[in-house]
Amino acid sequence: MNLVSVVVPCYNEEKHIGKLLNALIEQTYPLESIEVLIIDGKSSDKTIEVIDQKSQELKQLNIRIIQNPKKNIPAALNLGIKASTGEIIIRMDAHSIPDPEYIRIAVEDLEKKIAANVGGKWIIIPGGDTRKAVCISKAAAHPFGAGDAKYRYSDNPDFVDTVPYGAFYRSLFDQIGLFNENLLANEDYEFNTRIREAGLQIYFDPRIKTNYVARGTYSDLARQYWRYGYWKVKMLRSFPHTLRWRQAIPPIFVAGLLLLLILTFFIPFVAYLLGFIFITYLIVLIIGSFIFYKRKLDFLSLIEMPIAFIIIHFSWSFGFWYSLLFRIKD
Repeated sequence: MNLVSVVVPCYNEEKHIGKLLNALIEQTYPLESIEVLIIDGKSSDKTIEVIDQKSQELKQLNIRIIQNPKKNIPAALNLGIKASTGEIIIRMDAHSIPDPEYIRIAVEDLEKKIAANVGGKWIIIPGGDTRKAVCISKAAAHPFGAGDAKYRYSDNPDFVDTVPYGAFYRSLFDQIGLFNENLLANEDYEFNTRIREAGLQIYFDPRIKTNYVARGTYSDLARQYWRYGYWKVKMLRSFPHTLRWRQAIPPIFVAGLLLLLILTFFIPFVAYLLGFIFITYLIVLIIGSFIFYKRKLDFLSLIEMPIAFIIIHFSWSFGFWYSLLFRIKD
């Protein structure tokens, strides 16, 4: 039985880390063959207390805490990988709640040598009980917000460009290296790009499922997607050919709107065109939400969901353009 090391970057996750540990104790893979390494970026809340309490409650689970002085995700992943003892590494997130079969199926796929990296379906759930939190989670899971990545919607196994988190044999890191610590976001996609460029494959298995707790407020959502856009540019400087159409559309659209806004000061008629485009954009968001969720949204949700979409699109785009235009050394 392969020893599995579950590596979890963590910072100020007192609200979520307990749910992850509860899910890990429910895994159908033998618990004696699982070690959990939580790499903490010097959390200032009660995260460590929660982990210590859960360690006492869940004694069957081997939990270790490792301090991460750099306080970023790729550094945390690399610290965890280096400190782990398992032949198989599974990367998880403190916001994730894996299905009980998650580890068993991931190990099964790796043992069959289907691919160098295997992962599964990402099911986004609300980060709170409010209508706003529910709408944010639905927007993040919607094709308008999430794009067409198969791990967000497909029920068919396939070889893909990337999967969330991932499971790998330790030997993979000897072949292609560890996570890029110069990327504070998009580190998974960059790592998966190196896997594919090494001639290896990434496999999406929809039987591998995890719930992901979305951000609960608009401000948290804006910060999250600004970071995604900002660090996407940093990644594209090394791998420009990996840019997909779904990623290019938002920054082009937002730049076009800003250009039209500037032109309104010189050509008043352009204001009508700008208004028409933006209203059409809102209508498309509302209709798309209504159709995709099969009329299960109430009237107020049809207002709040477009707000979440706008935050996702504009925050990602502003982060993208800021990174592209200013090229600040990180």
